[in-house]
Amino acid sequence: MFQVKNIMTKDVFTLNHNESLSAAKDLMDLARIRHIPIVDSQGKFTGLLTHRDILAATISELAGIDRQTQDEIESGIPIREIMQTDVVTVTAELSLKEAARLLLEEKYGCLPVVCDDKLCGIITEADFLRLTIDLMDAVEPED
Repeated sequence: MFQVKNIMTKDVFTLNHNESLSAAKDLMDLARIRHIPIVDSQGKFTGLLTHRDILAATISELAGIDRQTQDEIESGIPIREIMQTDVVTVTAELSLKEAARLLLEEKYGCLPVVCDDKLCGIITEADFLRLTIDLMDAVEPED
């Protein structure tokens, strides 16, 4: 049986809940990711920050605030004020079928993977797309 641990991303970009909104925006831009698990100093999973959360907390350019002022405001907003804490997590041993069902039916963009209360990975829609490509490569004859 294929399990989450077979395709999850293990090297996960994380932040601490004391980091700022601007730090989260910078990380998402640099790493080209849409989900940031939030962990404490021992690596325990405490929440999730998504691209959507950041958009909701960001001041619209239509507000007429200059970039410098907006950056100052965002650097003063701690992640703990905007992160989600009621996040569904999964174990590394969960079947891929069940993980896919959760993502699809609940419309989640990712599932943090927790092992002994610590973040050990994340599984996203992109991981399933990579799996699909690998499976298609395995069954399709080469031209």
